[in-house]
Amino acid sequence: MNDCLFCKIVAKEVPAEIVYETGRTLAFRDTNPQAPTHVLVIPKGHYSDAAALADADDGLTDEVLKAAHAVAVMERVSEEGYRVVFNTGAGAGQTVFHVHAHVLGGRALTWPPG
Repeated sequence: MNDCLFCKIVAKEVPAEIVYETGRTLAFRDTNPQAPTHVLVIPKGHYSDAAALADADDGLTDEVLKAAHAVAVMERVSEEGYRVVFNTGAGAGQTVFHVHAHVLGGRALTWPPG
């Protein structure tokens, strides 16, 4: 996708603070953090949202979730608790239409969210 910000980050055309990477996933710090730990985990391939990722049905959804957990461990929030959020669609707050998991932690996370 030529105009996709996250595809440009994967291609190293746009800088990001990368914290974790596998063959098919990339994790980087959110530029507008909502918690002390706020990292985005994306598949390197372009999928517009969580539904498209789930439809891929090739184990990539599992890899994204495993990467999210690895980030939580690295960021030292896995023991106290962390949240993984996928916003799917504009009505849910998705603003970049390349699926991404928000890994949030390091503070009390209330329910229901926003």
